[in-house]
Amino acid sequence: MQNNDWRPGATLDILKLRARVLQNTRAFFLARGVLEVETPIVSAACSSDRHIQSLRSKLKGQPAFLHTSPEFAMKRLLACYGEPIYQVCKVFRDDELGPLHNPEFSMLEWYRPGFDMFALMDEVQALVASFYDQQAPGFSRISYREAFERTAGFNPHAVNAAECRQCAQAHNIECPVGLGDEVDEWLDWLLTQLVLPALSPTAYTFIYEYPASQCALAKLAVNAQGDTVAQRFELLYGELELANGYFELQDVSEQRRRFDADNAARRESGLTPAVNDTHLLAALEHGLPECSGVALGLDRLLMVLSDSHQIHDVLSFSWRNA
Repeated sequence: MQNNDWRPGATLDILKLRARVLQNTRAFFLARGVLEVETPIVSAACSSDRHIQSLRSKLKGQPAFLHTSPEFAMKRLLACYGEPIYQVCKVFRDDELGPLHNPEFSMLEWYRPGFDMFALMDEVQALVASFYDQQAPGFSRISYREAFERTAGFNPHAVNAAECRQCAQAHNIECPVGLGDEVDEWLDWLLTQLVLPALSPTAYTFIYEYPASQCALAKLAVNAQGDTVAQRFELLYGELELANGYFELQDVSEQRRRFDADNAARRESGLTPAVNDTHLLAALEHGLPECSGVALGLDRLLMVLSDSHQIHDVLSFSWRNA
């Protein structure tokens, strides 16, 4: 029997589409005066997010990590030069394998000094729309609170785990074993089971103003309704997450506190604490310009553009035959 594992997963047409997307991306940013940069893939530091696991290696006996995002290094460039920058690169995440995940994937990340998250949403929309020869699908925006109020009937910024459980039961949503009293875990579950399925399956949606507890590296603010929220947004097509953006945190003390909180959460979950990026902290201490940044998964965007249903179909070689 012939072994066909050597063959690429993507068709030639999809490889050509990928090439056009990359060419278009570079032309888009060139026209807007955004500088293309490169930063190291291997670092002595790693992501502290307990939901993102770094691929580990060693260099000369010292721990080393394949980056999960170029964010930290790009912020160091921002702190030094203050110019708008973008990067297309491969990133790596352990424990991510399936129809929508590959341990190695392509990311487009960019930073815009002087932009708030709404201005950056405008630019994300313009970029994505530029990939269509004909008219692009529709784009809409909805706050995290409004999305939950429409589907779950409560304000997610003022809810507890018991109320989330009651909501799940009222909508006949299975409550996974082990889902305890952590509100964010309940909100994530209800988001995937109730909120996202209510979005248009054939259009792009920005969800913005996430709970403060899900701020990651975004600034906090009080919104018009009086909620303290993370100035963070995500772009989805139907239920598929494509991009994650922040109005970026500049406060070095707060960044250090978040690193410590992340590592405490990692220890509580039985995970190895992260090696924090002291170079990023030094850059923040020097001074990061007020800016917004976003990471866009190019492979998932190619899935949308090519009407593919698994990431293997848009990669030359996925992990299963790399």
